[in-house]
Amino acid sequence: MHEKLLREAKKNVADIIEKAIEHREDEGALVIYDSENGLTNILTEAYRAALPKALFLDFNTMDKAGTIAAIDTMKAGDLVVLIQSSNFRLDDFRIRLHLFKQKFKVIEHNHLYRNSEAVWDVYIDALAYDPDWYRGLGRRLQSKLAQTNTLTIQAHDATLTVTGGLESPKPNLGDYSGMENIGGTFPIGEVFTESLDFSKMNGSFYVYAFAGSDFSVNMHEPFRVDVKEGVVVSWGENAPKNFANIVEEIRTNERPLIREIGFGLNRAITRERYLEDITAFERILGMHLSMGEKHSVYKKEGITTHTARFHVDLFPVVKHATADGTVIFTDGAYLV
Repeated sequence: MHEKLLREAKKNVADIIEKAIEHREDEGALVIYDSENGLTNILTEAYRAALPKALFLDFNTMDKAGTIAAIDTMKAGDLVVLIQSSNFRLDDFRIRLHLFKQKFKVIEHNHLYRNSEAVWDVYIDALAYDPDWYRGLGRRLQSKLAQTNTLTIQAHDATLTVTGGLESPKPNLGDYSGMENIGGTFPIGEVFTESLDFSKMNGSFYVYAFAGSDFSVNMHEPFRVDVKEGVVVSWGENAPKNFANIVEEIRTNERPLIREIGFGLNRAITRERYLEDITAFERILGMHLSMGEKHSVYKKEGITTHTARFHVDLFPVVKHATADGTVIFTDGAYLV
């Protein structure tokens, strides 16, 4: 089984390097990895095949000074790959921010331990990079959302409505043209935004999955969540107790606002074939929302970015999503 996964991983990471990052053979490459997880090991071997001239460093055999020194031997425009069973930490030294500051290209895989062996194939499939799909559909969706005044999400007997427009949509499409930084965390595939005015988000939606406190995916029979002026105010009797506990914890610190409105584009990730790490799962072919005040991309009056604590991903059942009355997503397919 692992031989098949490795073959697929080799192809997919090679496509990421060539088609998304657009790394050239004459540019340097550094791969920092660990060997604490089977999926981590598969990806490391895949990158060895794709980057035969790269320098490979085992994070667990390096001290802080040695790791920073190795990074600092690279030149602007070189590629640095991070393959992390968890998340590499060097005290207060934030590796990825340092890499982007140095103008390196970055490919990051993190928290791989959160995905059990049963879903390794989903993760590897999710690394496949199709430029026509991501850049074609993704840019059309971005353009449509940028012009949208009223967005609705409908399923069963519930409709969530956002009026008054959306924030400028942000893409995660493997297309870095015109962007300050090249690369990011993989798997990719998303366009996200949020309401311009939270008070103009009202209605209800059904949730089939949400983020647990351990950053894992909690799957459930769909339950209703009610929103008034952007804030979660109630939920159905069949909602799991841990969901109610999360909302109450948020309420003790800040408002359970619905902030991020995300449209996932990764065709390898679905409700039936999902990833267990919530961060990767939000690339699912479908929609996701965030609950809590934390969302540093958009600045909002009354919310202090560094003090906001909660960003809990919610995954709504979506029969239809419409933009100004036009259906843009229905029954698991985009119509943009």
